[in-house]
Amino acid sequence: MAWLVVVWNGYYVEGDTSAAMRGYLGLARAVNAAIAGGPVVFVARLVSVGFAAIAALLFTSAGNALNDYVDRDTDRINHPDRPIPRGEVTPDRAVRFSSLLFALSLVAALYVNVEAVGIVAANFIVIVAYEKGFKARGASGNFLIAYLVGSLFAFGGVAVYTGNTNVLQRAFLLGLLAALATAGREIAKDIEDLAGDVDRVTLPKRIGVSSAARVAAACLGASVVLSGIPYAIGIFPWPYLAIVLAADIIFIYSGTYLARNPGRAQRAAKYGMVVALIAFLAGGLLV
Repeated sequence: MAWLVVVWNGYYVEGDTSAAMRGYLGLARAVNAAIAGGPVVFVARLVSVGFAAIAALLFTSAGNALNDYVDRDTDRINHPDRPIPRGEVTPDRAVRFSSLLFALSLVAALYVNVEAVGIVAANFIVIVAYEKGFKARGASGNFLIAYLVGSLFAFGGVAVYTGNTNVLQRAFLLGLLAALATAGREIAKDIEDLAGDVDRVTLPKRIGVSSAARVAAACLGASVVLSGIPYAIGIFPWPYLAIVLAADIIFIYSGTYLARNPGRAQRAAKYGMVVALIAFLAGGLLV
């Protein structure tokens, strides 16, 4: 990927190339992006899965890089270990890198179907609107991010939809579960970043840490309660239920620490989402 950035920027990366590579990978948050491709792999198992997963990975990486560009000032306090505060990537190169990845994600979606292109285009508008305005408004921004994560499942569903409504049923139900868990984690992150969010009116600032923690816990709790539905209605077999129960335990653990230790809570919620994704994969492969 580095050579694409070099050519597109029109010059060679100066200085420590390995540091620059670490910087671009950090902007993309490659692990999170790979996780984002997972829901698509789970839902879409036909020829288009490759391009669908690539589009999801590229789009998520682009969004992460754009987020780092927009948050470059507050990240000096909240996340000084990210590539821009560390000086590994300049803000100008970060926004160019993000634009390139957004364009490539749209190209990949063209090889899936028209619906996939529509989702990528709509989500691009959503993420720009989030960064330009809704991020600073607290809860509305949290739920937009939750929508974007949930839409990954919808994206996978439409990528292979051929008239079987069961595919869309699984995709949209699991998208809802993922969106609820994401909303809880996003609010936990805002509680953790309260000191550095000087330019944002986040939910913890509006209603206080304790009340925001209760909202986040409610989102995680709703995800836990609804997680049994795919097994109850026969969408997934028992291995899904066994693994998702482990994710539920992690979400419950996260909810207990939201006010006391938001950093621990949001990290636990992230691990819970990874375990939940494994449950989705296990259920989908055994259908």
